[in-house]
Amino acid sequence: MTSLLEKITSLRSQFICELREAVSSKDLEALKVKYLGKKGPIQALMLELKHASPEERPQAGKLINDLKEEFLSHCDHSLHRVKQREMAAAFQQEWLDATLPGRKQFLGRAHPISQMLQRILDILIGMGFSVQLGPDVDTDYYNFEGLNFAADHPARDMQDTFYLGKNRLLRTHTSNVQVHAMEKFKPPIRIAAPGRAFRNEDISARSHVFFHQIEGFYIDKHVTFADLLSTMEEFLHKLLGAEVKTRFRPSYFPFVEPGMEVDVHCTACKGSGCRLCKHTGWLEILGAGMIHPNVLMKGRIDPEEYSGYAWGMGLERLAILQYDIPDIRLFTENDMRFLSQFP
Repeated sequence: MTSLLEKITSLRSQFICELREAVSSKDLEALKVKYLGKKGPIQALMLELKHASPEERPQAGKLINDLKEEFLSHCDHSLHRVKQREMAAAFQQEWLDATLPGRKQFLGRAHPISQMLQRILDILIGMGFSVQLGPDVDTDYYNFEGLNFAADHPARDMQDTFYLGKNRLLRTHTSNVQVHAMEKFKPPIRIAAPGRAFRNEDISARSHVFFHQIEGFYIDKHVTFADLLSTMEEFLHKLLGAEVKTRFRPSYFPFVEPGMEVDVHCTACKGSGCRLCKHTGWLEILGAGMIHPNVLMKGRIDPEEYSGYAWGMGLERLAILQYDIPDIRLFTENDMRFLSQFP
C-alpha cells in the first residue's frame, strides 16, 4: 500500500508539472491521452491491483480512481480555458468591419477567340452545317497524305511541323478532319470543324506556334464552284455585315482543285488603304476550293458521283482584322487590360 501511495504522489507531481507546460489545446489533448489513455500510467496502476491483498484492494482502487478523476478534471478545465483563449485570438485576427462596403465581384467573360468562334458557328449552324471535332495529335496520313500532299511538299519539312515520332504529329491545320469525316459519314456531308493547329514557326506579332482555325466542307451530288461562291458570299455577309465587299483570287492548295483565296474590303479603312491592309484596300480572309478528287478517293467517296467544296480560316487572323489588334501574342498573354476590352 505504501508503494502505491508513493507512485500516486510521484505521478501527480509529474502530471502537474507537464500540465503547467502545456500552452495549447493540442498540447492538452496529447497530455490527456498520455496519462488517461489505454496505455497510460493510470491504466498501469489499475493492472497492479491484482497484486494487492483482498483487504487493500478496495482502498487502493478508490485512490487510483480518485487520481484518474483529478487528472481528468484538470485536463478538461485547462482545455476549456485554452480553447477560449485560442478562439478569442482567432476572432481578433480574423475580425472584419461589417460596416465596410463589399468587394466588387468581376464577372468572367469569354475570350475574344471564343467569342469569334461562337459567332462563326452560330452562322454556319444556321446555314445547315454540323460541328465535328478532330484530334490535335494525328498521323501523317490524315494531316498530309490523305489531303493530297506530295511526299516532297515543303509543309512536310521539320521546320514547319511538330513531329512526335515517325508517324505522329501535331496537326498543322483543321483540314485533317476531312478524311476522318469521309470515312465516318456517307454523303451528303456538311461539316464545320473548329480547333487548334500547330506549326513550328518563330513567334512574332503576326505568327505563333499554335493558333485556331475553322474548316468547313460540303460533299454531295452535283456540288459546283458556284455553290462555293454563293456560300462564301452568304457566310461573309452574315459575319462581317451585308455591306462588305468580297474578291476571289485563284490560288493553289494541294487538297482543292481549283483553289482560291477570298479577300474582303479592309474593315479599318473601308478600301481606301491603310497599314492594316498594306495600303491595298483588301484583306485576305480565307482559302477555299473544290475538294480534289484524290482526297475524295482517300475518304472512300467516288469522285465520279460526288463533288464538294472546302474552306479554312484562322480565327486569330480574323479577330486581328476585325478589331485592329497589333500583335497576335496578346491572345495568349492573359492580360486583363486587353481581355476586358471584349465584353
